[in-house]
Amino acid sequence: MLQQRTLKSLTRAVGVGLHSGQRVELTLRPAAPDTGIVFRRVDLPQPVDIPVRFDSVSDTRMASTITPGGVPDGPRVQTIEHLMSACAGLGLDNLYVDITADEVPILDGSSASFVFLLQSAGIELQNAPKKFLRVKKTVEVREGEGSRLMWARLEPFHGYKLTFEIDFNHPALDATGQQVTFDMGSGTYKQEIARARTFGFTKDVEAMRSRGLTLGGSMDNAIVIDDYRVLNHDGLRYDDEFAKHKILDAIGDLYIAGHPLLAAYTSFKGGHALNNKLLRVLLADKEAWELVSFDDEARAPAGFAQLAPAW
Repeated sequence: MLQQRTLKSLTRAVGVGLHSGQRVELTLRPAAPDTGIVFRRVDLPQPVDIPVRFDSVSDTRMASTITPGGVPDGPRVQTIEHLMSACAGLGLDNLYVDITADEVPILDGSSASFVFLLQSAGIELQNAPKKFLRVKKTVEVREGEGSRLMWARLEPFHGYKLTFEIDFNHPALDATGQQVTFDMGSGTYKQEIARARTFGFTKDVEAMRSRGLTLGGSMDNAIVIDDYRVLNHDGLRYDDEFAKHKILDAIGDLYIAGHPLLAAYTSFKGGHALNNKLLRVLLADKEAWELVSFDDEARAPAGFAQLAPAW
């Protein structure tokens, strides 16, 4: 049986929120089978649990934000996608995330620090079958026209493969790989995807900060780009780091479905909003998906039983 996974022990992290600039503490704790991933705002007078679900997403501007039931003015946790991506990459099904502010810390701008934290705590197999959300028919969402066109698609696939293409029409980004395909069954998430950092443009920073965004951003936790070049002294971690970060985000956004996907995902210029819209369109069509588990690991997609070795 392909089993569900949680942590062996709790682990903690401290950092700042990318948008809020607030200091925030995370405590990641084991959870029972079929709990899913649940954020808990422990800083509130009465702690509030926010289960991660596609319909808990209440805002997708600049990041994925969840609230109880998706109510826009409810207690929130924002910028969850990098931690969710790490959980997906390690095959973690069940986890409590105690958080002392309304935003997950950005740490170094990638998911690598979360991978290290989770693997350091250890991965424990649980006596319950792992449930996958298998896509049975193609669904697609499209927005814009001409140069503003963007789209995202999920297709049936025995495994989980993601392809992302960027198109920023910017000299620094155009000089890097524009398209990345990654197969989750390869077991190389930690090496190939996790270290890709978020990125932003200096021309946007002032406008964003005037709206209370990116208050915690710096070259320590993001790739910063002016009109011509990358400003970080250490350059890029991958030749195609920009496209790989988009894959990292997509893995996190799609894991908000509540189960790992069995599908082929393809996107052109998509982002958090389009990824959540794609999930909503998929899950609204009962004929487009089903939940499956594997009593015989040999019938699971190649590599899925080997995810998440101990650190």
